[in-house]
Amino acid sequence: MAQNRQYCTFYLGDLFFGVEVENVQEVFKYQEMTRVPLAHSVVRGLINLRGQIITAIDLRARLGMDELPDGKLPMNVVVRTEEGVVSLLVDKIAEVLEVSEDNFERPPDTIDEITRELVLGVYKLENKLLLTLDTEKTVRLGPPVSMAGEV
Repeated sequence: MAQNRQYCTFYLGDLFFGVEVENVQEVFKYQEMTRVPLAHSVVRGLINLRGQIITAIDLRARLGMDELPDGKLPMNVVVRTEEGVVSLLVDKIAEVLEVSEDNFERPPDTIDEITRELVLGVYKLENKLLLTLDTEKTVRLGPPVSMAGEV
């Protein structure tokens, strides 16, 4: 008998993602953040969450997607990782879904290479795919990307 897993789900454009519930600390609406000079290009800033300073990663930028349209603010999915607590900035938070491991498959070739690297696999749902995000890989960033002409 297959086990069921629960995922906190959210959208980035048309893509439907999930993070295992046990890795999620909380979700909340957009909050002002402090920019970090010379930080990696996907780090949007730092958030003060009740005295805890959290790095906010722009998941759209991390996946090579276009920025949110003007006037739209991202939402926060705060996850616990080996790197510490990190906020993933997403377009829209959905629901908690319970899925059967029987429906789990490897990431399809139809998703782009960057996304495929950060996804553990997919669950086929009735009318969409749930892409399960590897939060550890997602928050592990390389060195900051310098601007042209900078040393």
